[in-house]
Amino acid sequence: MNSQIFLITFVLYIIAMIAFGWWVSRHKRDSGDDFLLGGRSVPLFLTVGTTVATMVGTGSSMGAVGFGYANGWAGALYGLGGAVGILLLAVCFAPVRKLRFMTMSEELAYYVGANRLVRNVVALLIYIACIGWLGAHILGGGLYLSWMAGIDLTTARILVALGFGIYCVVGGYFAVIWTDTIQAVVLFAGFILMAILALIEVGGFSGLTAGMDAGATSFLGIGQIGALPALSLAAVIAIGVLATPSFRQRIYSGKSVKSVRRSFLITGVLYLGFSIIPAIIGMATHALNPGLENSNFAFPFLATEIMPLGLGLLLLVAGLSATMSSASSDAIAGVSTLIRDLYVLATGRTPSARNVVRFSRIALVATIGLALLFALASDNVITYITRMISTILSGLFVSAMLGRFWSRYNWQGAIATLIFASATSLTIIANSDWTAFWGNPSIPAVLVALVAGVFVSLVTPASRVTSAQALAILDQERQRMEQVPEPTLTSAEAPAATR
Repeated sequence: MNSQIFLITFVLYIIAMIAFGWWVSRHKRDSGDDFLLGGRSVPLFLTVGTTVATMVGTGSSMGAVGFGYANGWAGALYGLGGAVGILLLAVCFAPVRKLRFMTMSEELAYYVGANRLVRNVVALLIYIACIGWLGAHILGGGLYLSWMAGIDLTTARILVALGFGIYCVVGGYFAVIWTDTIQAVVLFAGFILMAILALIEVGGFSGLTAGMDAGATSFLGIGQIGALPALSLAAVIAIGVLATPSFRQRIYSGKSVKSVRRSFLITGVLYLGFSIIPAIIGMATHALNPGLENSNFAFPFLATEIMPLGLGLLLLVAGLSATMSSASSDAIAGVSTLIRDLYVLATGRTPSARNVVRFSRIALVATIGLALLFALASDNVITYITRMISTILSGLFVSAMLGRFWSRYNWQGAIATLIFASATSLTIIANSDWTAFWGNPSIPAVLVALVAGVFVSLVTPASRVTSAQALAILDQERQRMEQVPEPTLTSAEAPAATR
């Protein structure tokens, strides 16, 4: 009976999100800027809401709770790394809001003279990354729903994909940021309440750690997983935030540089405080039931088997809010790249303003469908996420940092960065001993990519395209997609805004 109630609650929740998303976005879907970036006028409170909801996604909810179940206080590493990432994003990249980029591939191409090859390669990597993130969210949400509603895992994943997919297609980015903001309130309240009640259930912090190995109860679980793997886990999450396209979209869509920076700083502080919550939930679940076959089921077990029914329903909504808010953001980011960059690669031209919304909706359906296929082939959230970040996003992270702060960086260096990052990650993944030593490939991938990017840039000619010229090239292409193009920066303003 309870499983039917959970399933009905899920369906009603999705219907409410779809209706709300349509209502708030009904006047905001006329152009590409409206549908994909919310008209570039998202205010502070919505940027905070959508960023918080995106941060508290599948990894930091189900993944981190499961990691805490198996490794104690190491479950806080995910939140710690994410907080560092969003704070660095505020400091290092909020100023690029002035340049009116639409996608991260535009931004990285701008740093190297608006080079078309770099933009195409980055666009492909970003689209793959968005599908990867989407797959992780569908995977996590499916695990939640399968356990709590008593349905098979494949059906649960399909329902989750349909759920967030419909309100994305109906309302676009404006629907996503409003539903994210509502979901952020729900998930924060649900997770904090769950942690408090779980602590009470196990008899406080002494009961929380009583049944765990000594290493798991050490500082950040370092005694359990090792110092280097702990550092690697925090690093890979920070890299993911700094290089994930959906967080860049928060910058491009924000009302101003000041608004974006303040929202990221607020999010970073909130997320840092939140980081301990999944570890507490995971460890409490271990104390109550140390024999779970799959640690990823720690959260739904606690919600359905230990908590009262009413609270369990709230926690179902909170858990699914965490996964679906992040999924909707990554879906929109992927479609922005598909429409703005890969469409140009395939056709040689940008879509006209009147076609952007229609093409975007078609692309959303296709993108979510591809991500669902990826999700059906995996069952471990943290492994899925860390390997995807190390292989795809490490190179994007290094390219962004070098391009942002080193004017000598060129397109040849950018290509070398991307190739060596992915090659290093795949090499380490293929060697079980190296994987065990590092924990995940993020640190060596970043270091090798950094050396390769600097070396190749120094031995090849410097770019002759100025920052102002690069910006003009990108602006000229983008104007076809926008109803009312805004003026670009002057040649004197452009370099100062980003370097």
